[in-house]
Amino acid sequence: MEIYLPIAEQSMNVFVLLGLGAAAGLLAGMFGVGGGFLATPLLIFVGIPPAVAVASQVNQVVANSVSSLQVQWRRGNVDLRMGLVLLLGGMAGSSAGVWLFTWLKRIGQIDFVIALLYVIMLSAIGLLMLAESVRTYLKRRRNPESPRGKLHTHYLVHRLPLKLRFYKSKLYISALLPVGLGFVIGILSAILGVGGGFVMVPAMIYLLGMPTAVVIGTSNFQILFVAANVTFLQAATNGTVDVVLALLLILGGVVGAPIGARLAARLPGVVLRGLMAVLILAVAAELLTELLRTPTSRFSLGSREVLP
Repeated sequence: MEIYLPIAEQSMNVFVLLGLGAAAGLLAGMFGVGGGFLATPLLIFVGIPPAVAVASQVNQVVANSVSSLQVQWRRGNVDLRMGLVLLLGGMAGSSAGVWLFTWLKRIGQIDFVIALLYVIMLSAIGLLMLAESVRTYLKRRRNPESPRGKLHTHYLVHRLPLKLRFYKSKLYISALLPVGLGFVIGILSAILGVGGGFVMVPAMIYLLGMPTAVVIGTSNFQILFVAANVTFLQAATNGTVDVVLALLLILGGVVGAPIGARLAARLPGVVLRGLMAVLILAVAAELLTELLRTPTSRFSLGSREVLP
């Protein structure tokens, strides 16, 4: 069964879009990410224009975050103070990111920039996470009784001023660090159509040193409001939000997010990080293949057959 997408100006299979939404929702619940790092590339793969895929997918990130955040909040896995500090930088970054998105769209480079940024970011983060997960798993298998090592190192950035105590996360660090992280995530959210969780979750674990369980809920909290800001600004500035596409993705995501949250509660942190790394690398490999594929004409970056 097909449905017409007015902003994308094409017809798509309803069940394909619902399936993509459910997969993104599952990731949101399991890993504390908006799911956009997977759903946005997949939308591009099935023929949705990148600019429309980015802007419309952010709506589903909002819905996924609401659904997953409810579960994490009830379990007490949200560091509210950390979330608010991250949100301060995220709102500023997302506003700047929409402006940058508009400029890239105006000069005709937005499609290429989206694909290139995805390949670079996903490859780097996926390799780092996979290496750490395998190393931790092998260490615990050799000596199960060994104490849990620190996931982060006290770099020079931890000596920055304006330190705050985050009781839930058991941290005492500079507020400038999470504000800066939130700013970067906001820019990525606007340009790539993601909640930024695939960057934020590793950064919160390895850079800030937060416990994995608290990271998932706190990440959902920040992603919710940043994604909502991006959605509003994209619709008002660029008019690239396809409401029909967004609603179908949301319907699928509402089903997938609670299931993902329940699965996350049953898996150890090292396994969650390993699974996320594998997914990230798989998406990066497919995007790199697209970039390296020979264009059908010298006036086109490439083409893909649209699924029925």
